[in-house]
Amino acid sequence: MIQFNALFGAFIALFAAAALARYALARMNIAHLREHGHIVPEAFRDEIDGATLARMRDYTVESSRFHSLESLADDAILLAVLAGGALPWLAGAIESLGLHAVWSGTLFFGILYGAGVLLDVPFSLYGTFVIEKKYGFSTITPGLWLADLAKSTAVSVVLMALLFIPFFALVHWLPQAWWLAAWAFFALFQMLMIWLYPLVIAPLFNTYVPVKDEALRDRILALAEKAGLRAEGIFEVDAGKRSRHSNAYFTGLGRSKRIVLFDTLLATHSHDEIASVLAHEIGHWKLRHVFKQLLAMEVVTFVGFYLVFRLMGWPLLYETFGFAAPVPYAGLLLAAIVLKPAAFFFTPLGAAVSRKYERDADRFALGLIGTTRFLAEALKRLAKENLANLHPHPAYVAFYYSHPPLAERVARLQAMDGEEGKRPGKTVSQCSDGQLS
Repeated sequence: MIQFNALFGAFIALFAAAALARYALARMNIAHLREHGHIVPEAFRDEIDGATLARMRDYTVESSRFHSLESLADDAILLAVLAGGALPWLAGAIESLGLHAVWSGTLFFGILYGAGVLLDVPFSLYGTFVIEKKYGFSTITPGLWLADLAKSTAVSVVLMALLFIPFFALVHWLPQAWWLAAWAFFALFQMLMIWLYPLVIAPLFNTYVPVKDEALRDRILALAEKAGLRAEGIFEVDAGKRSRHSNAYFTGLGRSKRIVLFDTLLATHSHDEIASVLAHEIGHWKLRHVFKQLLAMEVVTFVGFYLVFRLMGWPLLYETFGFAAPVPYAGLLLAAIVLKPAAFFFTPLGAAVSRKYERDADRFALGLIGTTRFLAEALKRLAKENLANLHPHPAYVAFYYSHPPLAERVARLQAMDGEEGKRPGKTVSQCSDGQLS
């Protein structure tokens, strides 16, 4: 049973603070939207009408309430598991099998992962087939949803085995230095996954084919060449078979690096807009944002592994949550549970850095294309197509937004374009084929 001591008190205080903060932020965001959601931002007056704005508001409110309920359910389940002694019971049942510590730890996390998948099914079904369907986004069939669930579960099991088996082997063989070796292994594993994802994992779920529009492909290649970026291919993906949401992105590492365009984006956006969106993504690569984020992540995981190492060696951690004796693989989970609420309050730091990178990439796109008009138009259309929230609360933005709010971002792009046009000797003309010269 749980021991009500100072450690448990500190955990509950942080856990409650994080849960209340999430709930308060969601409520503030909804209230702010209800107060201002009837106003079309100046930058969107040529794109958004009153009926569309109302759908944007309704979609945001309904989605936010649903995700708050899901978060509340997750918190309740976690507290019930901790209070009910399920973790000591599960660890005891696994220990009775007499398995090696490596296999015991892998089985422990495998069982918990399977339980998590089952508990998430009702929320996934409701979100996909009720909310997303109601607002015209979801196009996935029940059969494809089940196939995705089976494939994603299988992929996750394989990746967990590849990650946890070496991890617990290091814990077993290097009891005092495993955290440093595990951190190095995790960093290499992460890099490997970034390289393999577009080649092995993504094609399990979608079909990727070279962009059929030769004019668009040539334009993108010329844009990448102008920026000094070499991509191994330009692909379109059949994202429309699951959702009408639109997107474009760069993925991969080294020779697996590629540009991916959603078929929904290709169907609704002009070449100018697509090129501008990709110019922004190219900016992330050229400004080394991907490398900087990876480096920051490795620093954070380095600190995280050390903190987990210290907690896993602390007998009080096990006693507090009902364990009669230390069980290293259970200690890994308990350490993560204890640290997670505190980590929540550091999220605004990462979000602020990400928003700065987005503004820098917008500025890079201006230099590469010569205008931000098409990027602004693309963002306005994406906002309309995806029913984005045009009136988020500033506090909600500070915690959760990796991009600047759309109304602020589009207004800034329009101002940048105006400043660029006033520069002496600076002209932007358009060729008959729609390309910029």
